[in-house]
Amino acid sequence: MLRLIEKPGASVKLFLISTLIFACLLSSVLGPQSFVGQSVEVYANTTESSKQSGLDLQLDVKSAILIDASSGQVLYQVNAEQAFPPASMSKMMTEYLVMEAIASKKITWDSLVPVSKYASDVIGSGQLIAEGEQLSVRDMVKAMAIYSSNDASVALAEFVAGSEPAFSKMMNQTAQKMGMKTSKFINATGLSREDIGDNAPADIPGETMMSARDVATLAKNLVTKYPDILNYSKIPSQKLRPADDSPMINWNWMLEGNKDNINFKRYSYAGLDGLKTGHTSEAGYCFTGTASRNGMRLISVVMGATSEANRFVETRKLLDYGFNQFEMKQVVKEGHSYKEFPTVHVIDGVTLNQEVVTKSALNILVKKGSSLGSLKPDFVVVEEAKRTAPVDKGAVIGTATYDFEGQKYVVELVTKEANEEAGWLRKMFRAIKEFFVGLFS
Repeated sequence: MLRLIEKPGASVKLFLISTLIFACLLSSVLGPQSFVGQSVEVYANTTESSKQSGLDLQLDVKSAILIDASSGQVLYQVNAEQAFPPASMSKMMTEYLVMEAIASKKITWDSLVPVSKYASDVIGSGQLIAEGEQLSVRDMVKAMAIYSSNDASVALAEFVAGSEPAFSKMMNQTAQKMGMKTSKFINATGLSREDIGDNAPADIPGETMMSARDVATLAKNLVTKYPDILNYSKIPSQKLRPADDSPMINWNWMLEGNKDNINFKRYSYAGLDGLKTGHTSEAGYCFTGTASRNGMRLISVVMGATSEANRFVETRKLLDYGFNQFEMKQVVKEGHSYKEFPTVHVIDGVTLNQEVVTKSALNILVKKGSSLGSLKPDFVVVEEAKRTAPVDKGAVIGTATYDFEGQKYVVELVTKEANEEAGWLRKMFRAIKEFFVGLFS
């Protein structure tokens, strides 16, 4: 570029006369594609706006982020660290804690959830369930995931924790465990303190707030740990009770299931099966979307869109960018054995040197057409005292960590086969052998 500027001639002399002309020529030399070429390497977890990196999707929102659901790798972000009111997107934490309670067998899908006066009277979306009515956890989750029902959310919170304030404490504790740095929850619904009045927790000040990054982190944890939630979030419409006159209509217009719906088909997005909308006057229009294509699941978040339809228009820009520009490449397969780390020593096992393989495949999202290069793993193995027979097949022995574009990718290392404890006779002969080897060495 400097050689072009220094080349002699009349055009260069004119070029040097004015800084305005200099800026114009420099812009023409670089061209818009040069900036795009630099910006696609938006992988690292950085607070810098993607606009500052040269890429601008021209999103009409307050903040946004796009990540890979499996790794959390950031593909695009704008103002993603600033906290805003998330509205009903905070219900993803309610969903997460309900799913966690089911997984830990504290409750079941068929458990009957009683409805308090507060739950039945709570304002906003829902208002489908009467005081004293009892519905199953499954039906309550459907109401929450499809219709964003505030009444179902409160009823579930009270059922799991005893009260909504107690549930809010669980939400905040879980957010800390997930590494969510800007989030605070004051209820199970995302409503403001003014909206819930006397039911607001006295010992949790302020309002529910989340950054786009934290929303994406929550969504990642929800869909990777409890993917069953997608079986409910993907339903375009369904009656809460068979005898109901009309169905609940999903607020998510982008669902793939809406592709034949005359009202929503222009918004429908192939592979999209979730996840959560949100709207209040303070939050504007918000949406956490997730879609899966060709073995790759992406999660997008937009906050503060200007209209109900616009939040889906802006989400399409994010998802199109991700699916059009990136592809998944495999680093190692499931069951891969490393030449540099083929076995691990197991104390008192029938086999002292036990074969180690990867527990699962490791895939990394890269710009289409680019290469992973020569990635080399760092191995970490659990301390020897914990590697004592008997050892089950698939027992976690350690990890292999890859560093790519400033982000860590970890795959667990497990035992390929079970290893029983050696009998006393085998142990005795080993001890004798070790004694003489030590003596002569």
